[in-house]
Amino acid sequence: MSLTNVFFSEVFGTALLVLFGVGVVANVLLARTKGRGADWLLISFGWGLAVFVGVFVAWRSGAHLNPAVTLGLLASGTDNYSTEANPVAVTAASTAVYLVAEMVGAFIGAVLAWAAYRKHYDAEEDGATVLGTFSTGPEIRSYGWNLVTEVIATFALVYVILQFGNTPTQVGPLNVALLVVAIGASLGGPTGYAVNPARDLGPRLAHAVLPIRHKGGGDWGYAWVPVVGPVVGGVLAGLVSRVF
Repeated sequence: MSLTNVFFSEVFGTALLVLFGVGVVANVLLARTKGRGADWLLISFGWGLAVFVGVFVAWRSGAHLNPAVTLGLLASGTDNYSTEANPVAVTAASTAVYLVAEMVGAFIGAVLAWAAYRKHYDAEEDGATVLGTFSTGPEIRSYGWNLVTEVIATFALVYVILQFGNTPTQVGPLNVALLVVAIGASLGGPTGYAVNPARDLGPRLAHAVLPIRHKGGGDWGYAWVPVVGPVVGGVLAGLVSRVF
């Protein structure tokens, strides 16, 4: 499979992942939406179904959709980033293509979600709420422990994904979708479970450049946590999978 095809596969898949994911949070949090005031489970299920959609769209490239997954696969010692039917050899170039495509897709998905909810963003006067639809943030700010939460949650995500490859079933992307719902419901409380550097940083960059009323700051002092934590968790998952 060509790296051009890999790039567009990951861009489209990640864009739809973030469109649906940011969209469900916007529906719950923004002013005057139909879903205003719904609970955390809707957000968890929304993100799970967002992953379900993204994996189907990006199946040709292996549907990483997440730099933590790409780096976890790299650390696991795999020879290919994709399936036997569409092999993508693990090289420096292919790794870079996956990582860049995931970031580009996440940015595009966030912009599309903003466009879908444009009038509701204009009606929302709380800058923290606006930022909360785009990116994650801690309920109790403690950078060290917030980092630990993201490491643990991403380790669980990537390690179980790697084990799915050893236990083939016929349910396909539903496996990963339900895993994301489980992580959101169980480990999402402290930080909002980024578990994906692109999912957090791409929308945070979109928030910074989009013309949003009352958007406030981007909380850049925290922004490294949902990037570093998932990277560490993903790499650890790959290494543990490789050893055991």
